[in-house]
Amino acid sequence: MEKLIGRKTEITILKEALASSQAELIAVYGRRRVGKTYLIRTVYESQLLIELTGLNGISTNAQLENFSLTVARTFDLPLLTPKNWLQAFHVLIQVLEKRLASEPTAKKVIFLDELPWFDSHKSGFLPAFDHFWNTWASKKDNLVVVICGSAASWMIQNIVRNKGGLHNRITRRIRLLPFNLQETELFLQSKYIRLDRYQLLQLYMVLGGIPHYLKEMKTGESVIQTIDRLCFTKDGLLSTEFKDLYTALFGNSEKHSLIVKTLANKPEGMSRNQIIATCGLSSGSGLTKIIDDLAESGFVTEYIPFGKTVKDSIFKLTDEYSLFYLKFMENNKAFGEGTWQKRSQSSSWKGWSGLAFETICLKHTAQLKKALGIAGVYTESSVWRLVGKNDTEGTQIDLLLDRQDNCINLCEIKFSLTEFTIDKAYAEILNKKRRIFIEKTGTKKAVFITMISTFGIKVNEHFLGTAQNQLTMDVLFE
Repeated sequence: MEKLIGRKTEITILKEALASSQAELIAVYGRRRVGKTYLIRTVYESQLLIELTGLNGISTNAQLENFSLTVARTFDLPLLTPKNWLQAFHVLIQVLEKRLASEPTAKKVIFLDELPWFDSHKSGFLPAFDHFWNTWASKKDNLVVVICGSAASWMIQNIVRNKGGLHNRITRRIRLLPFNLQETELFLQSKYIRLDRYQLLQLYMVLGGIPHYLKEMKTGESVIQTIDRLCFTKDGLLSTEFKDLYTALFGNSEKHSLIVKTLANKPEGMSRNQIIATCGLSSGSGLTKIIDDLAESGFVTEYIPFGKTVKDSIFKLTDEYSLFYLKFMENNKAFGEGTWQKRSQSSSWKGWSGLAFETICLKHTAQLKKALGIAGVYTESSVWRLVGKNDTEGTQIDLLLDRQDNCINLCEIKFSLTEFTIDKAYAEILNKKRRIFIEKTGTKKAVFITMISTFGIKVNEHFLGTAQNQLTMDVLFE
């Protein structure tokens, strides 16, 4: 098996399916370009009997023809194009019966990739697949069927939460997420690309942990050169990716894009009602589905504020590429070599970097907990904001770790080019945040101020008199 970076939990799940004594139906989903197909092909390289892939935006007849061509080519059979999906799966069963019978003790894998694309309007695909699994495949103890799709919401609604014949039929499921910072570092090192961690952080702010984007980096190229080439040249991979990305995932994606663009302008996040009001949308299940689409695909993250319930949730746009595109690429009139070299020195980039670093820290709370020595302590991560009214002081906590050991970490996140210095004025701001938080929440827990920064905090009297912990960007890579 080719070496995979990260994905330890996912590999374990896939191998357990091979070792089980029953038929397995595994649902794999995650956003486009995240490496789902590569994962399945690599882990199941020796067991894969056939891989069938749906095509985007074509007719049912064309899907059936593609299905039949793949079966004929894989098993060296004459081409017979069925009239419908029931016939197509019947043909597949006839072929697979012989293959499975020849090796009854060796488990084999059928891989249906981009499943949502098979299910075109009135195609009858899903009932036919339901029939295929329930009447035949589920009875084959030496068979693993893997179904995969980038349209995460479709996979959740139509497969995982299916109310019909596939209800509770999924034996295992994998939601594949982008690489974290550690995996990103290892992935690039496997390509003989070695960057210091500050450069890796800058790269992650733009590309996130998407393997398909990261593999475009070249040895000997700086991060600025990479961003220049991928984002600001006519044929750059990411120059048109934003529109293609949402259209491919969600089809009629206008409302998805509208919500994403709205959230991009509100880095502190928005409530459901605020999204409705700002976007001019109507409340209802349609909006719920759109938000679920974005959340399940990893573009938007839901946070429950400290001391609140799920009905008070706020939603933040947390996809790095989307945030970067909407800030620096959309409506950008300057393109061509050297564009990002100039713009990366601007004050807007430096200000935006702080918000991007905050988003990355929120995604790496497991690493932060480990660095604080509380990995084994049950902890709830949240944010907290108090809007000032009249004489009431407002404040905001970037990240709050509410611990079961009767402590709370108020995390202040600072992105800087060098060691950060807490002066007297800033120390007063931090102490005021802590005081307001304790007063307004009424917490009886010990409240610690924890500084998270790129290169650390200078130890002076103001730091010692204010913060109880400090973490640098290095802990995010652990």
